Amino acid sequence: MEFYVEVWYNTRDNNDGVSNMTKPIKETPKVDRPREKLKAKGVKALSNEELLMVILGKGMKGRDVRVLAKDILKEVERAPENINLENMRNIQGIGLAKATQIMASFEFAKRYLVKDGIKIRNADDILKLVEDIRNKKQEYFITLTLTGASDLIEKRTVFIGTINQSIVHPREIFANAISDRAAGIVFVHNHPLDDPNPSDDDIGITNRLCEVARIVGIQVVDHIIVSKRDYFSFQAEGLLNK
Repeated sequence: MEFYVEVWYNTRDNNDGVSNMTKPIKETPKVDRPREKLKAKGVKALSNEELLMVILGKGMKGRDVRVLAKDILKEVERAPENINLENMRNIQGIGLAKATQIMASFEFAKRYLVKDGIKIRNADDILKLVEDIRNKKQEYFITLTLTGASDLIEKRTVFIGTINQSIVHPREIFANAISDRAAGIVFVHNHPLDDPNPSDDDIGITNRLCEVARIVGIQVVDHIIVSKRDYFSFQAEGLLNK
């Protein structure tokens, strides 16, 4: 039998005086369950344990999802640099399916949300960040906002679909860059037909965005078009700020 003694603040108590945060999920009022709390208050309102509960979805026979989440959190906090599939599977109640689900969630967050230390020095640095759109069947228009030291601030997918001047509007692109207090910006989009050379629309869009960038004081570092096997850099071809 396992006992957990915790102190929680700003949580509802039941009539028996026991916090909902220490009760099994089935005994917790629906409004206080992690999914419902996330929907009502946003993901930032959840504790680390509750985030893991949402990822897990449910527990197993004899082991409540809250207990599983506690054990995973202990393992993560003990040695975060050593988290791997084997460690997850060693936790009682975590089989291969749950372990792979957890590891995939961690890796996804690392790839798309953890930006510390990412510098954009050249086209190769950019290409590493946009490998995911090379094989897309639709066109994706992505922006990378940068600090004055060329550190990545944010990667955003701004538009999906056929890219033309009527769809790619500077307002949506530069509103985010200004909000980021970005010093520089990179544009990237893909050509599904495997020819990275720019169309007349691509050139027109780039010229238009460069004009707006000059007005708002943000440097356009590059516009790169990627295909499955190749890429085209406006910067390398001397076509920026024309």
